[in-house]
Amino acid sequence: MGIPGEACDGYQSTLEIVGKRWTGSILLAISIGAQRFGEILRTVDGLSDRLLSQRLKELEGHGLVIRTVVPTTPVQIRYTLSDSGKSLLAILQPLAKWGAEHEARPKAAAP
Repeated sequence: MGIPGEACDGYQSTLEIVGKRWTGSILLAISIGAQRFGEILRTVDGLSDRLLSQRLKELEGHGLVIRTVVPTTPVQIRYTLSDSGKSLLAILQPLAKWGAEHEARPKAAAP
């Protein structure tokens, strides 16, 4: 019994998006209220501004993040999660919980 190609493709493309370094942390930072570039950068320890810029463009391209230009002086850019981004984050939360529990377990000795 084989796995349908569409299932593999969807699974693989999802893993490629969320598997990139910092993607989950950026989505989480936005979900807890960091909307501006500097706020996201301060919320995610160790993230560089160059990589944040790249990831935000990718997440916007995938329809997970909405970029809004606020016409003020100076112009403000705000980022929020799209409905798709919110649903993805909800799916990732059980994985994060599993990861935390897995890391907390004693490691088995190597044979």
